[in-house]
Amino acid sequence: MKLKLFAAILAGKTVFWLSRLRGNKGTSLPGLVARKFYGDSLRVLAAQVRKEIIVVSGTNGKTTTCNMIVGMLMDAGYDTIANREGANMITGVTTSFILSADMGGNIDCDYAVLEVDEASMPKVLAEVTPSVVVLTNFFRDQLDRYWELDKIIRVIRDALSTLKRATLVLNADDPLVSQFSDNKLLPSVFYGLGKHQRCIKTNSQTREAKFCPYCGEQLIYDYFHYGQLGKYRCPNCYFERPDPFVEVLETVTTKKGMECRLIYDNKDVLLNIRARGLYNVYNAMAALSVGLRLGVDVDIVLESLGKYRTVTGRMESYVYHDKPAFLILVKNPTGFNEAIATLAAAEGTKDVFIAINDNEADGLDISWLWDVDFELLGEESSSYLCFICSGQRGEEIALRLKYAGIPPGKITIDRNIKTAIGNALSGRAGSTYLFTTYTALWPVHKIIKRLATKEIADDQCLSSVSGLAEPVRRPR
Repeated sequence: MKLKLFAAILAGKTVFWLSRLRGNKGTSLPGLVARKFYGDSLRVLAAQVRKEIIVVSGTNGKTTTCNMIVGMLMDAGYDTIANREGANMITGVTTSFILSADMGGNIDCDYAVLEVDEASMPKVLAEVTPSVVVLTNFFRDQLDRYWELDKIIRVIRDALSTLKRATLVLNADDPLVSQFSDNKLLPSVFYGLGKHQRCIKTNSQTREAKFCPYCGEQLIYDYFHYGQLGKYRCPNCYFERPDPFVEVLETVTTKKGMECRLIYDNKDVLLNIRARGLYNVYNAMAALSVGLRLGVDVDIVLESLGKYRTVTGRMESYVYHDKPAFLILVKNPTGFNEAIATLAAAEGTKDVFIAINDNEADGLDISWLWDVDFELLGEESSSYLCFICSGQRGEEIALRLKYAGIPPGKITIDRNIKTAIGNALSGRAGSTYLFTTYTALWPVHKIIKRLATKEIADDQCLSSVSGLAEPVRRPR
């Protein structure tokens, strides 16, 4: 076994460095190669984690939630392994352990925080035993590569049934997620968003959960946040939104991000996060719930969340000649709708760049773009000076914008991503928003890094808890 593991680690690390020399990320291929040499490499390495393994899955928010959790654990003084670049299939998970192991096959870490693709949950949980599983939300996503949501939910439920001990951290506002609390073997902790100024009574967006998962009756909503997220109940049976342990009651968009008033365990605290959008509020609540479950000092958790910096494409902020620019990954209607809502709520004029690809990793079927509420942009078209459409399907997104009511004179198509981004950044508007699908993200990111400067964090936007002492490092 030792010889096979040594060969797997050597091969994986070699492939990683060769991949990096070629300008690639090397996030999945090393794990794939290592598993060819020794199929149990992940199982053996993961068993060495000293404290606990946290798995995060769901449609949106996995990468951000994982990185928030990693940040708070590192700030608390713990050594942590994570697949931070978002390579979330079993090969990517294996890569994170291979790169962290020494040549003797030893892992030195307290925690492992693993982002896991929904469809990969059975394979990963067959080799890794988490003590905490976070489920963020479930939305339709690349149906040509994955499955309908009811099948995804069955697959994850079956995978969780193999766990003997684990705490489920669940989004109370998503009925597709909260139903997992009926697992009698695994305790559940809920987080959610209370009624706030952006709540809507009726929801015209695509909703994935209209009916009770137990009796089939149509769910009644008191209000929606977005998609099917909101306060719901079944008029025919017991199923309803559970009371969250962590709940945000108020949100305010600031120049640097979001200010949130939240309660946990009957304690009222203030959290500032350097990211915009309700989806990032959900990510922070999930991370906070995990931190509390692990016993991390709440001061450290809140300060860590307050200084968290977004990773590539997750509302990543740049500055181009004193002009703010934001890079945003979009991959399904609900995520795109929330990004548009954030765009619409921003003050001032904006230039918009959209790059749509239809490679296998993006999903070959781009018909989901017709479920995105671009009409919201058409209603406020005076705020937008130009829309530059690019990528392999630039013409299709331009057509979609035209049907959404965007004046055709504001829409241009440029298949050359470099010139398209340059024109978007140098436009006349006060800010630029760049939306890309997955395979367009990294090429766009490389170009932006050359043209613009990543916004530097300051020390003025930290989380605070009224009346509490200054945060201290948690002893090892």
